[in-house]
Amino acid sequence: MMTGLEESPDLLAGDENKGRSDTVDLSTDTTLLVDISDALSERDKVKFTVHTKTTLSQFKESEFSVVRQHEEFTWLHDRYVENPEYAGIIIPPAPPRPDFDASREKLQRLGEGEGTMTKEEFTKMKQELEAEYLATFKKTVAMHEVFLQRIAAHPALRGDMNFEVFLSFDQDLSVRGKNKKEKLGGFFKNITKSADEVILSGQKDVDEFFEGEKTFLVAYHTKIKDATGKSDKMTKAHKNVADNYIQISSGFVQVATLENTELDRVFTKVAEALEKARKLEGRVATDEDLKLSDTLRYYMRDSEAAKDLLYRRTRSLADYETANKNLEKARTKNKDVPQAEKTQQSCCDKFEKISEVAKKELTEFKQRRIAYFKKNLVDLVELELKHAKAQQQLYNSCIAALKEDEE
Repeated sequence: MMTGLEESPDLLAGDENKGRSDTVDLSTDTTLLVDISDALSERDKVKFTVHTKTTLSQFKESEFSVVRQHEEFTWLHDRYVENPEYAGIIIPPAPPRPDFDASREKLQRLGEGEGTMTKEEFTKMKQELEAEYLATFKKTVAMHEVFLQRIAAHPALRGDMNFEVFLSFDQDLSVRGKNKKEKLGGFFKNITKSADEVILSGQKDVDEFFEGEKTFLVAYHTKIKDATGKSDKMTKAHKNVADNYIQISSGFVQVATLENTELDRVFTKVAEALEKARKLEGRVATDEDLKLSDTLRYYMRDSEAAKDLLYRRTRSLADYETANKNLEKARTKNKDVPQAEKTQQSCCDKFEKISEVAKKELTEFKQRRIAYFKKNLVDLVELELKHAKAQQQLYNSCIAALKEDEE
């Protein structure tokens, strides 16, 4: 906690954060409830207090808390992805790494330009950056919480031993971040997977449901990624408007101090109105970021997880068809037939299991997605209307006050 933006002690996730997590269409099962009750931001890490309340017998206590860091969330996600038992499940996307570099850079630039602005303008700009940092911090907490709640609500994922350890082991899990060699290995692994996906893209699927899902998800992911970028630009534009209001308001205040006529009152009232408008514009930007951009960004990552599920199923189908061909060859040559039959049966069982689970997962993904978007978009419209009415009332009041001065 070295800079002005980081001088925040233990920060309770709060109602704002809870409201966002609750927008995920999760199970109503209350036998395992997980949330992040507190979080502490330090210069190079965030410590999350994970709180659990449960009636499940595998846990020794009914309520407990542990402190976890981001690397441990990534570790948990990787355990699910690497477990073949969960090949037919949409693994909840890992939360993004906490990144406050942008806020730190803005604060640094603000400090470098302090001599070019008035004290009032500098104070207001700093307040805006602190509010932006706090919003980013709360979103970081919320994304880590949603990840855990998705797992806790899933009937298969919630029973994993690694999840139990993550929630209840009150010591350091000794999980470290990946070194350069491991990162390089992961990079080449992703390249191999991408190449494999290209090869498998020509794999014919006799199941119309999965063929339709593949076509939809590829197009959906591309469009939602594009929408996320455009939504971010819109939010940034609203933030820029709020920042410009600060400078304009400061300019009117300076002019008012130089005027010895009736105009000083006019300039002062306009400056006051612009300061209130700045706060309203900032709220608009925050709400759009929270309800629209974050919704799009989350499902951009969740749709990628759904595509990964289809990739695993297609990979399994290709393995099954290869096993069938190898069995035919073995029977033709009358060589290693029992082993070929065993391999073929294993591949068949694996493919059928993945297909059965995947069909249910993709159906629930659609239902969850519709419910999530509907709630957040309705919330956004209600907030936009609320802010628009407040802005209209603000400008009407300002105009009325200026007319009174004329009279």
